[in-house]
This record gives sequence, structure tokens and C-alpha cells, in this order.
Amino acid sequence: MSESKKAVDELLGIMETLRSQEGCPWDREQTHESLKPYVVEEAFELVEAIDGGLSSEIMEELGDLLLQIVFHSRIAEEEGNFDFEDVTRGINEKLLRRHPHVFGNEKAVNGEEALKTWERIKTETEGRKRGRRHPGTPILHRALRMQEKAVGLGFDWEDTCQLIDKLEEEIAEVREALSGGNRVDITDEIGDLFFMLVNVARYLDINPESALEMSMNKFSNRFRAMEEMAARDNRTLEDMRLEQMEEYWQEAKKHEKEP
Repeated sequence: MSESKKAVDELLGIMETLRSQEGCPWDREQTHESLKPYVVEEAFELVEAIDGGLSSEIMEELGDLLLQIVFHSRIAEEEGNFDFEDVTRGINEKLLRRHPHVFGNEKAVNGEEALKTWERIKTETEGRKRGRRHPGTPILHRALRMQEKAVGLGFDWEDTCQLIDKLEEEIAEVREALSGGNRVDITDEIGDLFFMLVNVARYLDINPESALEMSMNKFSNRFRAMEEMAARDNRTLEDMRLEQMEEYWQEAKKHEKEP
């Protein structure tokens, strides 16, 4: 038996023990439903580790995410539904099925063609999943995946000019809704604007969540600098006019660009 197979078998054995009557009370109480927040949390922590770039942290977070897969598989096995082997067999079959350009006779000369093949096969053979909601998935990512599926079927923009024109159209519709004052219309148009921004990012091969996170970090750093400058001047932002805060904001931006 290979060392990797031994490690997997040991992990499965540990989980079986934890779920047994002689195991951990907390682990025994868990269900698919109760574990949902932990799956999302571990996925986010893995993303943070990848952003940090430390291999040791990435490895640790991958292990935590794997634990969630083993945990859910064990619960399902106890319920007589499926087990970890079924999970791995299922993903093996899916990878073979969705990569006919690797394991079959189709061709894909670049990543874009490979993605289109993936989405086409997913729609043709697994259409039962279409329309299923994913409430635990970050909303921008859900919008991105929805657009990628459409692209996989050939529904896309021809160039960036079309995208920008459409973006400007959506902004104009937000202005029009604001002038009308109907909150439902305003919400609808702002949603369209968000969706179009994600589409622009996708077309330019930019991850919308990464872009938004970058802007959030930038805003946080500038606002913290504003608070420090106010404290330096024996002032507080709460007691200042908007015009005065804008001066601090511009100063923070200027310092941000300095080497």
C-alpha cells in the first residue's frame, strides 16, 4: 500500500472513530446542514492562504477543506447514501467525461476552448443541475460562473467597446430610475449594473472578487490614514465637514503613490 493511500485510510479511520459512540460528542451531533458554515469558512481561509503565498499555510488549509469532505462523506455513509470512495469515483468519472480533448478525440488548442467544452458537456449531460441555487457561494462568483456558462455556449460580446457601451447604458438606466424615485426600479437597475461590471471583468480576464477586494483594502488603508492625519492635527473625522475630510482623502491618496 502506498504512503498516500495509508494517509487517506488513516484519515477515514479517524473520522469513523470521531463519529462513533466512543468518539467526540460534538462530531457525533453534526449534520450536513450544521456543517455548511464550516465548508464556506474553510474555502475562504484557503483562498486567503493562497493570497498569502506560504506553501505551509496552503497545505494546512487544504487539509482543513479535505476534512470537511471526509466529514460529509462519513455522515452520508452512516445514512446509507454514499461514502468517500463514491465521491472520489464520481469526480474521476466527471473529469474523464468533461475532458474529451485529453481523454478522447476532441481538440482544444487553448484554455478558452477547453472551458467551452467543459461547459457544453456540463449542460448537455448534467442539465438537471441548471437553475439550482447556491446560497453559500459568494454572489460575485455566482454571477461570474453564470456568465462563463453562457460563454461556453457561444453567447458573448465581440469586443470591449460593446461592453463599455452596455456599461454606460446601465449607468444611464440607474440615473433614470433614480429620477423616477421607485425603489424597486432602482434596485433592479443597480443589480443590472453590478452584473454588467462582473461581465466586463470576466471579458478582461479579471477576477471581480479580487478586484473588489483590492479596492476594499485600498479604501481601508486610505481611511485609516485619514484617521491618523486627523489625530495628528488633534481632530476627529466625526467633527469635520465633508470638504475637510476630502482634503485628508486626497492627501492619503498622494502618500499612497509615494515610493
